[in-house]
Amino acid sequence: MRVRADFIGRGWGFPMRVGPTGGIGMVERDQEIEEAIWLILGTAPGERPMRPEFGCGIHDHVFASTDGATAGHIAREVRVALDRWEPRVDVVAVGVDFDPVEAGTLHISIEYTIRATNDQRNLVFPFYTIPSEGGAD
Repeated sequence: MRVRADFIGRGWGFPMRVGPTGGIGMVERDQEIEEAIWLILGTAPGERPMRPEFGCGIHDHVFASTDGATAGHIAREVRVALDRWEPRVDVVAVGVDFDPVEAGTLHISIEYTIRATNDQRNLVFPFYTIPSEGGAD
């Protein structure tokens, strides 16, 4: 079976960087998809004037309490954003875990399958909340 590399794509690296020949750093295949996911999750809706709906609504939870309800809302926001903005993957599972050492740090674990290759991958995205003053000692 031949992999459709044109479907997976090639694009500018994120964050932007210089390539080996001095031009814009490019990424392709699995790396391009992973960086696209980071870009989606790292962008708040409304942040891009020409595409105001682009991004993920997790940023609305920066000041939320770190509890199960917030974790559920964040997992839903991630799934909705990736379903909408990254058509090259199928999201298998999204989990949100609280960091036992760093208060206000959540780790968003995303399991996904690249549609063109049926290759299962995972990615962990750190998300930071502002802990309430009552919880910080």
